[in-house]
Amino acid sequence: MKLKCTVFILLIMVLCMYGQKKPLDHSVYDSWQNIGTRKISNDGKWIAYSIDVQEGNSSLFLYSVKNKISQKFARGTKVDFTGDSRFAVFQIRPFYKDIKAVKDKKLKQSKLTKDSLAIVDFTTGKTERIPNVKAFEIPEKNGSYIAYLLENIMDKSSDDSSGKEEGDEKKEEDKNLKPLQLVVRNLLSGKSTTYDNVIRYKFSKNGKQLVFVTQKPEEKADKDKKEEKGSGDDKKDNDKSKPKKYAFQTVQVVNLQKESVTKISEMEGDFSQLSFDEEGDQLAFVGTSSAKNDLVKEYQLYYFNLKLNKNEKVSNDHLQMRKNWVVSENRLPLFSKNGKQLYFGVAPKPVAKDTAMIANDHAVVDIWNYKDDYLQTVQLKKLKDDLKKSYAAVMQTEKPDYFINIDGEDLDTLRLVNDGNAGFALGITSLNNRISSQWEGAIKKTYFLIDNKTGKKTEIVKNLNGSVSVSPLGKFVVIFDREKGEWLSYNVKTQQSLPLNKGIAVSFVDEEFDMPDFPDPYGIASWTENDESVIIRDRYDLWEFFLNGSKKPRNITNGFGRKNKITFDTYDLDKDIKSLNRKSSIYLSAFDNASKANGIFRTSIHSNADPVKIQMENVWGYRSVQKAKNAEEYIVIKESYTNSPNIFATSDFSEQHKLSNTNPQQNHYNWGTDELVHWTTPKGNSSTGVLYKPEDFNPDKKYPMIVYFYEKLSDNLNRYVAPAPTPSRLNISYFVSNGYLVFTPDISYTNGYPGESAMEYINSGVEKLKQNPWVDGSKIGIQGQSWGGYQVAYLIAHTDMYAAAWSGAPVINMTSAYGGIRWTSGMNRQFQYEKSQSRLGKNLWEAPELYIKNSPLFTIDKVKTPVVIMSNDKDGAVPWYQGIEMFTALRRLGKPVWLLNYNGDDHNLVKRQNRKDIQIREQQFFDYYLKGAKAPVWMTRGVPATQKGKDWGFELTDDKPE
Repeated sequence: MKLKCTVFILLIMVLCMYGQKKPLDHSVYDSWQNIGTRKISNDGKWIAYSIDVQEGNSSLFLYSVKNKISQKFARGTKVDFTGDSRFAVFQIRPFYKDIKAVKDKKLKQSKLTKDSLAIVDFTTGKTERIPNVKAFEIPEKNGSYIAYLLENIMDKSSDDSSGKEEGDEKKEEDKNLKPLQLVVRNLLSGKSTTYDNVIRYKFSKNGKQLVFVTQKPEEKADKDKKEEKGSGDDKKDNDKSKPKKYAFQTVQVVNLQKESVTKISEMEGDFSQLSFDEEGDQLAFVGTSSAKNDLVKEYQLYYFNLKLNKNEKVSNDHLQMRKNWVVSENRLPLFSKNGKQLYFGVAPKPVAKDTAMIANDHAVVDIWNYKDDYLQTVQLKKLKDDLKKSYAAVMQTEKPDYFINIDGEDLDTLRLVNDGNAGFALGITSLNNRISSQWEGAIKKTYFLIDNKTGKKTEIVKNLNGSVSVSPLGKFVVIFDREKGEWLSYNVKTQQSLPLNKGIAVSFVDEEFDMPDFPDPYGIASWTENDESVIIRDRYDLWEFFLNGSKKPRNITNGFGRKNKITFDTYDLDKDIKSLNRKSSIYLSAFDNASKANGIFRTSIHSNADPVKIQMENVWGYRSVQKAKNAEEYIVIKESYTNSPNIFATSDFSEQHKLSNTNPQQNHYNWGTDELVHWTTPKGNSSTGVLYKPEDFNPDKKYPMIVYFYEKLSDNLNRYVAPAPTPSRLNISYFVSNGYLVFTPDISYTNGYPGESAMEYINSGVEKLKQNPWVDGSKIGIQGQSWGGYQVAYLIAHTDMYAAAWSGAPVINMTSAYGGIRWTSGMNRQFQYEKSQSRLGKNLWEAPELYIKNSPLFTIDKVKTPVVIMSNDKDGAVPWYQGIEMFTALRRLGKPVWLLNYNGDDHNLVKRQNRKDIQIREQQFFDYYLKGAKAPVWMTRGVPATQKGKDWGFELTDDKPE
């Protein structure tokens, strides 16, 4: 009997041991999954989606809606369906380990195994794989053609790049293009045609035409001659002043239906920016016959009407060209949707740099002038774009020998109207209002309608602090005035304006806005057919405003949203459909502001009834829905804190079929739960937060807690938080899994007192939770990044209720940060304090006391909380010397403080190796102060510069950091 009892107890112990879930560790990140690409075929019968991992090989899935079966393709990417829904095409990438090895060792790209192309025939079920494919394209809308470029694997010199990132390749794509073999295949018949020495190609949207550019291969004779020459001759041959010709290029068009090839143009030069009209009957591109090494090249616009066999060339000496202006190579020619107008780029003639100038004989200096529209930092940040800036000219294709320049240096932006079909464009300028953006943030702008045939400007509204939108057909312009909180309609034909929301008691601007500026609107949701009306959002409901004022405004959701605290919005389910039918049934996304549930409702615009609920779930989802173009089939991504994102297929949203099953390994780990917390602040304000608890939460235990904050986060209640090395935020899932409570309180602000406002909401929320016996009030840490990092600094300078603090990219001294630069944009930071997030509402000279009062530096001697600061030397948002000011002040005062500077990294960490590093340090720091774990070397003895890159200081010791 004793033996049986012993065996039984042992079995129970084994079951308990194996049934207990383990905490997350830092090794799990790379393999954690997410839903990546997702597409649905035009007929709705096939769905493509990828399951991506954080670092490694992705998998592509093709799902049959009819058979409810998925087929998996390892490393599939860049998937697309043909317009007739008969085929799926995608590339198969090399193994991630091979790509990483090439990058790590900085090897040439030619050392990497080439991509393969996969073609799946849904009729036969067969998959064809074609090796060594560099790129492919299929027509955007119709047809079953594919064109792909084949790599020449025998020619190792065809790729001189070494270890470039994918983004770098795109930047350099037009600089050293090597001729490749282009294969054009009719997927229905299987017939293929091959064209040699192709460098560029493009289908018409409807799949009727294909244009490609060939380039004659460079002769090897030049190389042989160079080897025979002496060094002196070699130098002479490399003289940059000697014209170097382009290779011979030819532009050819393939009529895919007739299977005919037409030679369009050829010369020693360079052709680029290939563009068809909607029907594939017209073609435009730019080209140059200048020498390859000319510092300033002359470009021409080439226009061809393939149907009428007409052509026109616009050169720099064209009669309509402005004096000292030229055709620009930096803008893709664009046809209006109806093909009647062609928009192309022109620009002032560039000034060549003096290459004879000896650099060491001249100063390198930036000259700042108080009259400059933009600060030098902004100008330098925009320099590359400004040097390539072009302006729009319009050619009437019925009269291709004539065009008019409708854009100029006085305009910031030009927007086309009605897919370019309108006889006018919308011009926008901030001229004479740019300097004040330094402290106001927003720039007042003037809006014009510009006639495409005459260039005449008609002013719509002047010096507007707000926004302007043109209706889909261009009959009306809808204006929002931020300073008045008003919506207006402008009739293009009559040039008259009328107010839209005047007399309506409901606010159409952000009701919770708490910055010292004018609030933003909830915005335009949709338009209705024939430009009859516009749908505008309030906080909860959708309103219809008739643009000609013929009918009174209508609440199309019947006030149901405000009654039930549900926010509604429309969907944009087809990019080719710009407006909604008023009588047709439409879907609305829905968000419950109280419970944070998401769902979908149905209504029609002309209806006076409440919208009908189809689904409402405690998930994050339904905000982004994709629809099959020609069928009632949809895909949606859903997630919750406990369930990772998965893709669902549905035809009516009442029944949904789950396609994916991401992260099954989560079941082996101690995860967590999330719940809303409500409390009242000492000043009587209501607030909300989210509390995360470990899955194995035991109310009889005491738990340490970390408080993470940034503005308002409670709407994220149902968001999945993947365990990942984050750029700067708290890794919530990791800490919860490892026995911490995590609390994210919402914060509202009083202008002029951001620090006190943070204390009011954060501290009172923490005190509310400390009333629970399972919260260890002596072991509470705080973590924040950027604006949250500032609030961490402020809190520890005004209270000692926290046992440990982590402050990322903080502003510690508002007086010195006020005049700083946001290096990512080049903008000055003054607007942030006067109008934006820092919420002081006055400039430094009007209220110096507010800047001092809200700066943690001036009370930092009161700090008793150990703190780690992350402040990186390439921070593009907050001057990194702010972190240094905080560190040196606390160091002088003898307070326990550490500073992490991830060399060359940004405000939020970009490099994955740095993200992984900071997760470990954050865990070690909080474990020491909140759990009583051992301290790591980097906290105790530190890591001297001599050991940088050799010793990371992660080793745990019995030493104490204090």
